[in-house]
Amino acid sequence: MHIAIIMDGNGRWALRQRLPRTAGHKAGADAVNAVVEAAARRRVSTLTLYAFSSANWQRPATEVTGLFALFKRYLHTQTSRCLEQSIRLNVIGRRDRLSPDLLSLIESSERATAQCSGMRLRIAVDYSAQHSLLEVCRRLRPTDDLDRSRFVERLAEVDHAALPAPEVDLLIRTGGEKRLSDFLLWECAYAELYFVDCLWPDFDERALDEALDEYERRDRRFGRIDESRLASTGHG
Repeated sequence: MHIAIIMDGNGRWALRQRLPRTAGHKAGADAVNAVVEAAARRRVSTLTLYAFSSANWQRPATEVTGLFALFKRYLHTQTSRCLEQSIRLNVIGRRDRLSPDLLSLIESSERATAQCSGMRLRIAVDYSAQHSLLEVCRRLRPTDDLDRSRFVERLAEVDHAALPAPEVDLLIRTGGEKRLSDFLLWECAYAELYFVDCLWPDFDERALDEALDEYERRDRRFGRIDESRLASTGHG
């Protein structure tokens, strides 16, 4: 199962607590730790977290600097925990605008966990699905014999993904907003969408279970018709 999460609401959580926005991002990092471990225990095969979108560069410079400092700290402290739980870490998105020291940390964490066989944890940083799709198209040559599987491979190359990811089964967005915000547009073609008002720092193991319970209640037909259901109800 591939779960993707848009982790929204850190800033609003901080404001409600009468704290600076940086405190909200720190609380959000704690929520990441809890949800990653909970997903691994539930044998989720792939978890993709939207940490920093390409549009987030428009935020105040001090906030952006604080976010990347927090991300560096996460890589420093959590890589060893990923190794303990056999979680393979991969950062997807653009890398041409990241600092050399951050790039070094990312590559080090990816190398360290490359042989882990448990859950794949993908963190989207400076990520834009539209940019990725356009970049795949830009790199195409007239002689390319492109089909769906080859396109997915090209998309993984553009995103610096260690491996092509399976399509998303469940997309969760916290914070009450109901949009994809340029996140995994190709991979979410048939994803079940789950929007919750809970702000990200308050999203925990119980909230994840509620999302999974809702997913189990969904009727995933992928365009097909359940003939047995039609026969039992008499409706077309």
